[in-house]
This record gives sequence, C-alpha cells and structure tokens, in this order.
Amino acid sequence: MKYIKKLLILGFHSANLILITFYLYPGSIFGYILYRNSSIQPQLTRDFIISSNHLYAFIVLSTLGIVAYQNTKKIKFIIVYLFFLSIILELFHLIIPNRGFEMSDLFGNIIGVILIIIIYKVKDKYV
Repeated sequence: MKYIKKLLILGFHSANLILITFYLYPGSIFGYILYRNSSIQPQLTRDFIISSNHLYAFIVLSTLGIVAYQNTKKIKFIIVYLFFLSIILELFHLIIPNRGFEMSDLFGNIIGVILIIIIYKVKDKYV
C-alpha cells in the first residue's frame, strides 16, 4: 500500500510539473508536436461555456493530488494549492508572449478543481 501511495505522490508531482511547463510555454507544445505549429491549440472536445481542455487538465491534476494526499495532514494544503494554482497559471497568460488570458479558461481550471473537491468531500462524509 505504501508503494502505491508513493507512486501516486510521484504521479501528482510529475503531472504538476508537466502542467506548469505546458502552461508557461509561450505557445502550444501539443500544437507543435501534432501539427508542427505552436500557434495551434488542439481541442480534446468542443468548449462548452468553459474551456474543456482546462477542465480536463485540472480534473486529472486535482484527482491525483487529492487521492495521493487523502488521509494526510497535507490534504488541506493540497486543496488550497490546487485552487490558487488554477488561478495563478491562467493569470500568467497576461504576460506570457503568444498566450492569452481567457475567462473561459480560468473558469475551466477552477471548476475542474472544485468538482473534484466536492466529490472528495462527499465521499469522505458518506463513505
């Protein structure tokens, strides 16, 4: 069990580093890999009021973080960290060249985090 916990923690920190790298890169790394054009941003699904790519990214990161640190003293810190990370990374798009701040991206980030926190809190209370 300790091995799985350590693997989850490593996965969270790795995903965190990858997400921050992709967020702060001035252009789209996926666009460059797929289309050889860093100005094209691939879409997993169509956006629906909020950015679907951002929603999915923060659902994955939040799930990894909360599962990795559940039942530890660090869980409250992780929840606050994820919430502020979702805001701060999007605000960096105001100053990064070839990136643009968008409210739909910001709300996608925040809703991804909040959705997983709600699921965690409900599970924690009733299971």
